[in-house]
Amino acid sequence: MNQIFDFFLAPYQTASTFDIILEITAVLFGIVSVLFAKKESVWVYPTGIISTVIYVYICFQFTLYGDVIINLYYTLMSVYGWYIWTRLVQGQHLEITISSKKDLLKSLGIFLSTAVFVVVVYLYFNRFDRMTDYFDTFTTGVFFAAMWMMANKKIEHWILWIIGNLISIPLYFVKGLGFSGIQFSIFLMLAILGYIKWKKHLNSNPQIA
Repeated sequence: MNQIFDFFLAPYQTASTFDIILEITAVLFGIVSVLFAKKESVWVYPTGIISTVIYVYICFQFTLYGDVIINLYYTLMSVYGWYIWTRLVQGQHLEITISSKKDLLKSLGIFLSTAVFVVVVYLYFNRFDRMTDYFDTFTTGVFFAAMWMMANKKIEHWILWIIGNLISIPLYFVKGLGFSGIQFSIFLMLAILGYIKWKKHLNSNPQIA
């Protein structure tokens, strides 16, 4: 048991109290944001923005450049999603829909272009010296595609979150961000519940865009 605590707490021995508080704050707002997403509430975006802005700073401090890119993108996509979810089209808000082939191709394009971009960034900073960098490349692409799908209320975004979270849970513990590892564990459970809830809503109100 002591070895588990040592593994979890060791990376924080050199961290300042300020940085620890920041990470905990980002984690809490991140969890609240996913809870709002599960409820299809627009508050997913303002709470998410607070979390991602904090993570931009944290990840830069840890030289996790892939994660910096992810959270910058999350912040921008949150602004976009906030607008999309609140605007009215023919007097109606955006509805939950199943992705069309065009949507899936766009998501694949986002995934591939993001992965290539992350590789270029890591090569520029002379990275790829850690195994986590390779996983970062994959998860960044997955999360970029998921965020775009979520902003457009495509139910498949939950599946991408589930895949990304499964990889990110051990990844963040290895990176030394234990609180964030716990956050992604909670994200995984919420993503599963979110998919179930959105699926029930979609079965009651079938929409295919």
